[in-house]
Amino acid sequence: MKTLIDEYRPEFEHVLEFLKSDLGSLRTGRANAALVEDIPVEAYGSMMNVKGVASVLVPDAKTIMIEPWDKALTKEIEKAIRQAPIGVNPVVDGSRVRVTLPPLTEEGRRELTKIVGRKAEEAHIGLRAVREKVKDELTRLEKAKEISEDDRFRLQETLEAAMKLWNDKVRDMAAEKEQEIMTI
Repeated sequence: MKTLIDEYRPEFEHVLEFLKSDLGSLRTGRANAALVEDIPVEAYGSMMNVKGVASVLVPDAKTIMIEPWDKALTKEIEKAIRQAPIGVNPVVDGSRVRVTLPPLTEEGRRELTKIVGRKAEEAHIGLRAVREKVKDELTRLEKAKEISEDDRFRLQETLEAAMKLWNDKVRDMAAEKEQEIMTI
């Protein structure tokens, strides 16, 4: 019966992957391609991510270079990055778009750590939602006489132990990101 918890493992992992990508898009003191690669750009009459229309390079700790595959999209990429809520000012450098990250202020760093905390809490909520699905399934199986009450309690204890591990991973990811943000 432990397979029921294993069946939901991809959903738990999806919550963690989403948190990881969400935290990766937060600005820290260092340039990171994840900061711009998911920004939507209008290209060829539809919306596409920057990483779908250009190469994103990080030549040094403070600069992100975006080189469009179609040079006609340079202005659209610049416009999209300028409108994105990441607080940077892109510059067109020939056929490339250069984004230079200004240093974060202490106040900006503290604000980012609050955002990390909110994103971690959203991940905890997502994990609880998956846990509730598993619990509902266990209750359904018990009512259908497919498992005994003792089995349900044993599996719920196993589920709670797994939840503790998943929640610890979320806390570790958030703490690591906060440390990265606060490091000057």
